[in-house]
Amino acid sequence: MSMDRRKFLKTAAVAGGVAAASTFPTPALASGNMEITMVATWGRDFPGLGTGAQRFAANLEAMTDGRMKVNYFAANERVKAFDSFDEVASGNAQIYHAADYYWKGKHPAWAYFTAVPFGLTYTEINAWIHFGGGQELWDELAAGYGLKCLPCGNTGVQMGGWFRKEINSVDDLKGLKMRIPGLGGDVMAKLGVSPISVPGGQIYENLISGAIDATEWVGPYNDYLMKFYEAAKYYYYPGMHEPGSMLSCGMNLEWWENLTDADQAIIKAAAGQENVLMISEYNANNGAYLEKLVSEQGVKLRRFSDDIYDSFAEASEEVFAEVRDHSDLAARVHASFAEARTSLGAWAKISDQAYVEQRNRALGV
Repeated sequence: MSMDRRKFLKTAAVAGGVAAASTFPTPALASGNMEITMVATWGRDFPGLGTGAQRFAANLEAMTDGRMKVNYFAANERVKAFDSFDEVASGNAQIYHAADYYWKGKHPAWAYFTAVPFGLTYTEINAWIHFGGGQELWDELAAGYGLKCLPCGNTGVQMGGWFRKEINSVDDLKGLKMRIPGLGGDVMAKLGVSPISVPGGQIYENLISGAIDATEWVGPYNDYLMKFYEAAKYYYYPGMHEPGSMLSCGMNLEWWENLTDADQAIIKAAAGQENVLMISEYNANNGAYLEKLVSEQGVKLRRFSDDIYDSFAEASEEVFAEVRDHSDLAARVHASFAEARTSLGAWAKISDQAYVEQRNRALGV
């Protein structure tokens, strides 16, 4: 090849790369060094949720040997926690880390991709997302808002909540002001509760001041560190509202589509790794912190009665009916979820559930 021809091809390649990059104003060229702005709905260094989001960001940098530089902003450092969605959808940032049920006001189907009442456990939601059509429905929903989302963490089965008084019947719920987001909040509203949605960083002050009478958050690991026991002593389980809360890596769709296949695969790998690590962290810590709550702080552990749980179930069916009526997409998401819940639940009954019950019985746990 002549020198002139080599020079021409090199010039043409550079020009073509510039033209391709200019189609979307990202901070980087595909496969080159890139700066990524990431926002989160959690406080900086908040155990589990916040540290998990930060770990995901750090792993993206490590997996690319620094080629992907992630500028991470915790809640209120760049935008308010619940403004993360719009920040990424608009392209002002490239990634958010959040619980997608925060966006149910935009479309109720978003709730299914975190957790819904009487929903899927950690292993079940993974099965639905990866092999039951869940990711495809999530993609359809997210694309309507200019987003692409991936699983990026899970808290497992959550506790039912903190209450200032004992809850012995459904009547005891009536009139309570409770911090509980998502469709779980809608269920509680059917039973006379006034649901309130505030970011995690504001729960303690609202509970201490009396602005709310009860709250759910996550589980013993997080709840101990939040010191909810200083305002409420009754700690109920199990939570019907969030049986396996999946966290989301939400990305600007146009930015995502301009990445190379290799860079998309790296992000998927980092998100998948965090999905495993976060649930492992919660499972490793919840038992020890529950013991501390009971033995050191005098927390009274209580189980919801069957009558109360049955009322939760009846109210959840009313909520699901309203979701299905919202739109064709909402109806299809619910139908897919419900089919998975039936199939996966039937298997869990004779696999994980049966084994753990027998193991714990035999060992006296």
